[in-house]
Amino acid sequence: MSKTNQRKRIIEYIKEFGSITTYDAFKELGCVCLPKRISELKDEGYLFDVKVETSKNKYGEPVNYNRYSLAKE
Repeated sequence: MSKTNQRKRIIEYIKEFGSITTYDAFKELGCVCLPKRISELKDEGYLFDVKVETSKNKYGEPVNYNRYSLAKE
């Protein structure tokens, strides 16, 4: 899959579901480097809101991750 297709799919995913995380991108879209694709989309003119969320891993340790959504203008 080309980077262009990944970027298009990321935007479509956010429009359908409201936001995306790295886990969502990997599991649903096969994209292993969401932050890079988000950076490329920003270069194309897209604006994002980023929310840092916390969850626990399988060992019960806290982990932080970003949730990206399209910025409302």
